[in-house]
Amino acid sequence: MRSSVGLSLGLLGLFVVSLFPQPVGGQVSSPRRFRARILSPTQLHVSWKEPKGQFDSYKVVYSTRPGGEQKEVEVSKQEAELLIDDFDPSKEYDFKVVALSGGQQSKPLQAKHEAQQSGVEMVRSQRQDGRENNDISEGEDEFMCKTVAISDIVILVDGSWSIGRINFRLVRTFLENLVRAFSVEFDKTRIGLAQYSGDPRIEWHLNTHTTKEAVIDAVKNLPYKGGNTLTGLALTFILETSFKPESGSRPGVPKIGILITDGKSQDDVIPPARSLREAGIELFAIGVKNADENELKAIASPPEETHVYNVADFSVMSDIVESLTKTVCERVEQLDEQIKVGGNPAPPPVAMAPPRDLVTSDITARSFRVTWTHAPGRVEKYRVVYYPASGGRPEEKVVQGAENAVELSYLNSLTEYQLAVFAVYRSSASEALRGSATTLALPMVNDLQLFDISHSTMTVRWKAAAGASGYMILYAPLSGGEPADEKEVKVEDTVNEVELEGLTPATEYTVTVYALYGEEASDPMTSQQTTLPLTPATNLRFSDVDHSSSRVTWASASGKANGYRIMYVKTNGVQTNEVDVGRVTTWLLRNLTSLTEYTVGVFAVYDEGQAEAATDSFTTKTVPDPQDLRSSDVSTDSFRVSWQHPASDVVMYRLSWTASEGGESQEVLVNGNINSYLIRGLRPLTQYEVVLGAVYANEAESEEVVLVESTVERTTTVATKTTTTATPRYGVRSMRVDEETTFSLRVSWQPMDPRNLRHYRLSYVSARGDRAEEQRMAPAGQNNLVLQPLLSDTEYQISVTPVYPDGDGPPAVRTGRTLPLSAPKNLRVSEEWYNRFRISWDVPPSPTMGYRVVYQPQSAPGPALETFVGEDVNTMLIVNLLSGTEYSVKVIASYTTGSSEALSGGAKTLYLGVSGLDAYQVTVSSFCAQWQPHRHASSYRLLMESLPSGHKQETKLSGGANRHCFSSLKADTQYKLSVRAQLQDGTEGPEVSVTQRTLPVPTPKPTTPPTTTPLPTIPPAKEVCKAARADLVFLVDGSWSIGDDNFLKIIRFLYSTAGALDRIGPDGTQVAIAQFSDDARTEFKLNSHSDKERLLDAINRIAYKGGNTKTGRAIQHVKENIFTAEGGVRRGIPNVLVVLTDGRSQDDVNKVSKEMQMEGYIVFAIGFADADYGELVSIASKPSDRHVFFVDDLDAFTKIEEKLVTFVCEAATATCPSVPMGGSSMPGFRMMELFGLVESRYGSVDGVSMLPGTFNTFPCFHLHADAFLATPTRYIHPEGLPSDYTISLLFRLLPDTPEEPFALWEVLDQKNEPLVGVILDHGGKTLTFFNNDFKGDFQTVTFEGPDIKKLFYGSFHKLHIAISKTSAKVLVDCNAVEEKSINAAGNISTDGAEVLGRKVRSRGNKDSSAPFQLQAFDIVCSTSWASRDKCCELPGLRKEEDCPAMPKACTCTQDSKGPPGPAGPPGGSGIRGARGDRGEPGPVVSPHRRSAFLIFTDEMFCKLTLGSGP
Repeated sequence: MRSSVGLSLGLLGLFVVSLFPQPVGGQVSSPRRFRARILSPTQLHVSWKEPKGQFDSYKVVYSTRPGGEQKEVEVSKQEAELLIDDFDPSKEYDFKVVALSGGQQSKPLQAKHEAQQSGVEMVRSQRQDGRENNDISEGEDEFMCKTVAISDIVILVDGSWSIGRINFRLVRTFLENLVRAFSVEFDKTRIGLAQYSGDPRIEWHLNTHTTKEAVIDAVKNLPYKGGNTLTGLALTFILETSFKPESGSRPGVPKIGILITDGKSQDDVIPPARSLREAGIELFAIGVKNADENELKAIASPPEETHVYNVADFSVMSDIVESLTKTVCERVEQLDEQIKVGGNPAPPPVAMAPPRDLVTSDITARSFRVTWTHAPGRVEKYRVVYYPASGGRPEEKVVQGAENAVELSYLNSLTEYQLAVFAVYRSSASEALRGSATTLALPMVNDLQLFDISHSTMTVRWKAAAGASGYMILYAPLSGGEPADEKEVKVEDTVNEVELEGLTPATEYTVTVYALYGEEASDPMTSQQTTLPLTPATNLRFSDVDHSSSRVTWASASGKANGYRIMYVKTNGVQTNEVDVGRVTTWLLRNLTSLTEYTVGVFAVYDEGQAEAATDSFTTKTVPDPQDLRSSDVSTDSFRVSWQHPASDVVMYRLSWTASEGGESQEVLVNGNINSYLIRGLRPLTQYEVVLGAVYANEAESEEVVLVESTVERTTTVATKTTTTATPRYGVRSMRVDEETTFSLRVSWQPMDPRNLRHYRLSYVSARGDRAEEQRMAPAGQNNLVLQPLLSDTEYQISVTPVYPDGDGPPAVRTGRTLPLSAPKNLRVSEEWYNRFRISWDVPPSPTMGYRVVYQPQSAPGPALETFVGEDVNTMLIVNLLSGTEYSVKVIASYTTGSSEALSGGAKTLYLGVSGLDAYQVTVSSFCAQWQPHRHASSYRLLMESLPSGHKQETKLSGGANRHCFSSLKADTQYKLSVRAQLQDGTEGPEVSVTQRTLPVPTPKPTTPPTTTPLPTIPPAKEVCKAARADLVFLVDGSWSIGDDNFLKIIRFLYSTAGALDRIGPDGTQVAIAQFSDDARTEFKLNSHSDKERLLDAINRIAYKGGNTKTGRAIQHVKENIFTAEGGVRRGIPNVLVVLTDGRSQDDVNKVSKEMQMEGYIVFAIGFADADYGELVSIASKPSDRHVFFVDDLDAFTKIEEKLVTFVCEAATATCPSVPMGGSSMPGFRMMELFGLVESRYGSVDGVSMLPGTFNTFPCFHLHADAFLATPTRYIHPEGLPSDYTISLLFRLLPDTPEEPFALWEVLDQKNEPLVGVILDHGGKTLTFFNNDFKGDFQTVTFEGPDIKKLFYGSFHKLHIAISKTSAKVLVDCNAVEEKSINAAGNISTDGAEVLGRKVRSRGNKDSSAPFQLQAFDIVCSTSWASRDKCCELPGLRKEEDCPAMPKACTCTQDSKGPPGPAGPPGGSGIRGARGDRGEPGPVVSPHRRSAFLIFTDEMFCKLTLGSGP
């Protein structure tokens, strides 16, 4: 073959390169990849890639023709290049490049450069053995096994996920070189191959291919399987399947088995390897990269020096081809000679017929039933082997030969199990009948409610989960609380309501409930509520305000308040006064300053602290003036003045007098307890002005009062003249009505002038006027009177009239109201016991006839009971109650005129069972148990039972014990421990149990040889990440609880994890990082860095943020600011979020996490230190065991790094990225999104409209006749289709859908030729699937019949087509229709397009697509999805308990109730009772009516189904 390119400066020359096989043993590897470039007509630059392994330098030998001149040049190790300055383009150059190490040298890398003719460089590819080699060829002849001995060789290839698709191509190359070394023909060497991961499969048998070319062709098309690493199972499989006569194994022929693996097996390899060797099969073990060398030695035949190979990387597997093929060839000769001399080796066991028709049923989360059809012949026993497909120790059950079913129990939930059933005969066993089944998820609790919330308690209620052995409730404050504040309560399976006590007031709590199933727990159900604040005092008011005091009154806060604290301060002052007043609701503040504003706060004081204050202000009045200043005892030179004290805190009086006609004023200070003074030394017949003022303790002085009086004329007679004047009639002032009770009112007043007053007349009458007016009299010296008996809760009009000798003074009128019938207060519970408790209450102020006490169980069924006690009783012991039961209690005061409101409360009898029973310190032969001690228990009875054997042992402990350890137990055995509390009187509480399995005997960890290879500056990409393409965001906790040192560890973890990725940038994985505390900060976006070096440098420069932990807000930030077009997100690429946090979030994470998962984001959650596991489960995608990681501290990150990188890269692999489906994540493709058929993007797609689907909440897309939706294959399946997958379509054909055939979906190549697809023939009512098999042959399978015809009747139907390497299986509406055989498929080209609705006869025209409606389209990388899908989108098949919630479904809460039920019949008349309870809710609308409303909006749907809409 000859090709040419134009010669120009800087043009890269093409060379023929010959590479000798790389040596093994201690030899030097050869250089690789010879390249050259013509720099000028006289300069040629040559270079090569350095060899693997150690070497010192290079030797380059080159010669020219014609001329034959040869030159030899030494080149240093660092250069790997040579510049030839005397280059002659007209000559031919031969090159040999050798690597030197000490005294050894490698085989040469050979290359030839052709002479140039007429300015054109000619390049010729060298051929060898008539075959064309691309770029490289062997410098020496390949080794060929030329022995005349024949053999049967079976190659067992590891196809697990850890290998990766790129490395698997290197495995194919290795296998191809291995096959070339043997003479493969039907009567010579036969080669078969099996591939394994979680389950093994035959790729081809020994008798499948009869030529070397056919085997090599099969190797080139060997599909990559993917899965886990179960080598032991695979070895058993080839013994039972490959080395059998029917598979092509020949008697008297050497048998060779060659294992290729890259990791440690997840099951035991020693017994199956021994069985193969004992059957005469020579085993070779080849380990690559992470293989366990001890395990390889345990598998291979001796001697291990020739039968065990272990290489560091897939890229150097070619180094061992020659050594391996030579060893195999030699052993074939030796074995053949042994057979001819000593007879055949031990033949494989004769195949016995296996059982048939494996069926699994009765599947639960912990068990399922396996049934099969009996094998022929006399079967002694059946052996059933089962193990998790994801890896784990196989277990088995053996049943008698007469049985054909077994129940497998104690399984892990939501786990796929591989099954194998063997028929055991007397001297042999059959092949395995294989199958698989997946356990259900552990049922979660439902309808989690938080109610009856007080300041220190709340009640948790949930709907019981079927089969749960108990429940665990975790609760902690959401804000301001440390993780250590989290508390745990465990209850029995019969309990579904718990009161949480001792909570902090006004604090938001998160409550999480797990259903427990023995030692397993379901996914959590979480809710949040805030406790009420401490109830404050209310209705603060002031009365009797004067210059130095005020009465403060308030309404009682709660019966639980211990008392009240009053704080008061001058509004403009700083000194605060405080007084604790006990359990009263009124208090008189004294010693205040006049004319001053005071601010008063009243705090209710509780055990938990004090409530918010009730505050208000008032202003004191001015100091009062002296009252009623008058004169008496007037004489010629004196008179007496007297007055009434204005207040009790007067210190002194300032008294002065002056003659009215002028003169000197005189003043005297009078003691404050004196109220008269005789003024002497006056002039006769002179008028004097007397001024009197009061001086108070705070030096405030009142206004002055003035009196004018005249002395009398001096006479010589003794007789005096008396003048009498008429006294005026005054009314009263300051009339008040207070001190109200249910039957009395107090009336008070101040007289204006008491002189000549005879008495007071008080008249009162009800405001309604329904009673006659009544009158009471009060003497002149009295200024208050209590009116009684009055009617309760009645308003009265009251007048006070002073009566004088000559008539009545003016009346003063006020109104007052008696109190209603008072209820008891402050209900208290004490002396709680398992069948009794005591209640007490404070009696009301008014006398009663007695009290009605009503009590009824709340947490258990039972009638309301009632008793009556006398008026002198305020405590009662209630007996004969149910144990551990909460009761509602009401106390009602009875009066002659009726009954008061009920004083209500709750009480609970003691629970006799222990709580918090838990196992700890579990070892191989022992474990301990602990529990919360019962405060009244005198002893405990412990019963330990071995569940497999039923053996029991009993122990009795004293009442002070709360833990006990059990020893001498069997390893890996399930035990049940029961604890009962016993009381002094012999009463025994209920059984509380816990189950615990002892640990298995540990397997010694293999020793890993130390490595001295230094880490590179830029970490190399891991193999599993070579094909990864994702938009990956790390959300990192930067709160204060992390600390500087730990944050550096997080940075190193991010550096290592990002370093494991391969291509960084738009054509590979894009990485963004955000850091959060109180708020989130984007460190860099997805499109910020396009190479690994810059990305890692940016990670190292991230600064620690600090703050609180608001994870929910941070996730919202990532969704709104990073996963956006501006942030660099790409269409059709998996969006992966990795959240790292060390504590519980201080905000809600549930809502935004659910949104992320519903919208298709793949979320991983990594918790460390004090992170909350239940919160991590809420954040992460499902299943949790794949998306949630937890480590004790940041130093343990290395334990999870490998698994996290693997799972993230598997989720991001272009072949099968993880997508949300059916409530969890699984590998596959959301085809609707990839075609743009989603609500947010369909508007930009021509020929498509959106309308309601099977339910109003599911959107459906109408593809019109001109749609012809097409997307390049490289955007959807850049690595092609997987080997096994399920096509899932939910669609409806329309009246205008054409009769001619069209493809629902198909893949076209670059020439528009179909490669794979699904065709509907409307006219023939058939369904066809087609593809190209691994040989390149076009193959089709067509399905027809009644179930297929349903697809064409115009309704929505769900179609599943499960494609494997051997069959195509069709399901319609989740019911199996038919399964047909096909050949394994070859891969597709990615340079074409994928289209929807294309007519079969079309040629790519715009009008050549058929109209139909499409609601869902997914391709799932598993054939089991078809049988696991529940068809929840179809109304006739949807079961709410099995299906996830519908999108945009309305939420109907417990408060959305129907109308109350009908009133009961009227009863007889009686005394007024307590207010009745709310009636039971009426019936809600039936499910049949609900479905009728689906055509309305969501809001109308919610109202109508609840019966509250119009």
